[in-house]
This record gives sequence, C-alpha cells and structure tokens, in this order.
Amino acid sequence: MRLTRYLAAGALSVSLAACSTSPTGRPQLMLMSDAQLDQMGAQAFAQYQQELPTVGGAPLRYVQCVTQAVVRVLPERERNQNWQVEVFASEQANAFALPGGYVGINTGLLRVAQNQDQLAAVIGHEIAHVLARHANERASTQTATEFGLSAISSAAGMQGPAGDTMMAALGMGAQYGILLPFSRSHESEADILGLNLMADAGFDPRASIALWNNMSAAGGAQPPVWMSTHPSHGQRIDGLEAAMDEAMARYERAHRAGRTPHCPRP
Repeated sequence: MRLTRYLAAGALSVSLAACSTSPTGRPQLMLMSDAQLDQMGAQAFAQYQQELPTVGGAPLRYVQCVTQAVVRVLPERERNQNWQVEVFASEQANAFALPGGYVGINTGLLRVAQNQDQLAAVIGHEIAHVLARHANERASTQTATEFGLSAISSAAGMQGPAGDTMMAALGMGAQYGILLPFSRSHESEADILGLNLMADAGFDPRASIALWNNMSAAGGAQPPVWMSTHPSHGQRIDGLEAAMDEAMARYERAHRAGRTPHCPRP
C-alpha cells in the first residue's frame, strides 16, 4: 500500500509539472525546454555530419527545394528557424528532422522516393515529429519510466540476484508495454500531420501511399508490430487512406492559393 501511494505521488508530481497536448490533442509529458531540445538537435546533426559523407550539387538542391516548400507552411516558430538540410551518402533508406531546424536525407531514400511528392511525404513526416515535439515526449517518457522503476526498486527493497531478475522483468514490461507502443503512436501521429503538411505545401498527398508501397517492396521482413517502434506498412497505408479526404481538400486549397512547387529530381 505504501509503495502504491509512493509511486502515485511521484507520478502525479511529474505529470503536474509537465502536462501538454500534441497538435492532434493527445496528452503529452514534457520535461525538457525547447532550448534544450534545440541544443540536442544541433549536437546530433553535427555528429551525423562527422560520421557520414555529405552530397552536394543537384541532390542537395532537390532536397532543399522540397524542404523549403514544406517549411513555408509551418507555424511561425518553426517556420522562422534557420533550417539546415544535408544529403548523406548512405545506402539506408532513411531520413530525419531534428529540433532546432535540421533535415537529413540519405541517398538510399532518394532511390525509394521516386518523385518530389513522395519525397515531400518523407520530409513532411519527419518535420511533423519536430512540430509535435515527439523528441521531448520520448525523452520525458523514458525519464519518467526510469524514475518509476527506480522507485519500485527502492520502495520494495529489491537487492541481489532476485532483485536484478525482477528489475529486468519490469524493464522488459516497460519497454514493450509503454515505450514502444508510445513510439508507434508518435509515428502514426506524424504520418497524419505530415500528410497535411505536404498537402498544404502543394504536394500531392496520394504520393504518400505510393511511397509506402515502395518502402514495403524495398524492405525485408518486419518484426511483429508489438515489438516494433513503427506501425507496419499496411497499418500506415490504412491510416493515410483514412485521412486522405481532408488531405486532398488541403491540396486543392494550396493549388488555388498558388502553392505549386516544382523541384526537379536529379
């Protein structure tokens, strides 16, 4: 009983200190400031630049063109950041956006995203993670989870081999029952936010479906959904199709407003 009260009081103090909501209205736990996240983003981007060779010329101009079109429809704070874009020489079909205004695209991804609209689906998704402050939420959830496990260990007096075994079991439960599903919710949220961003920028949102079909064809076997930090390709496509009517309406409004990006693919 004392353990329950102790954990409840700790969880309440953390949640009261950092309650927020995502752009879709989902409750979020935020323990870090935007300035801290921006600094972490800058450090991570610098590390990428040190570890992977970068590519300039036409590929970089292409990615910059698509990114700039998406950035122009962001809210003021994110729009006014000095966005930096790099193309990295890597066969992995990967991309990222980081707090503080950083976008990285691997050359392997440029072979999967076959046109500007498919590339915009990727960039819109990655920038949506930044817009929804998912990095803050993930770090905060990890911190809160570790706090909870530490509190259980201290309050229950777990020591020795038996305590180590129990803590390992609790850690696995936290990983698969809290952290990974939470990450999947971020991915699904970024899919829908990114779909709307690309449509607002004037890119055809239907290309997002083609992109994930390409990703499915290019990828190997996926782990079970409950063990993955990402929804399955089929789940992503289902979610995008369910949101497509609104995205198409946004796309048509963008074209009427003159937002018709033209980014030649190298």
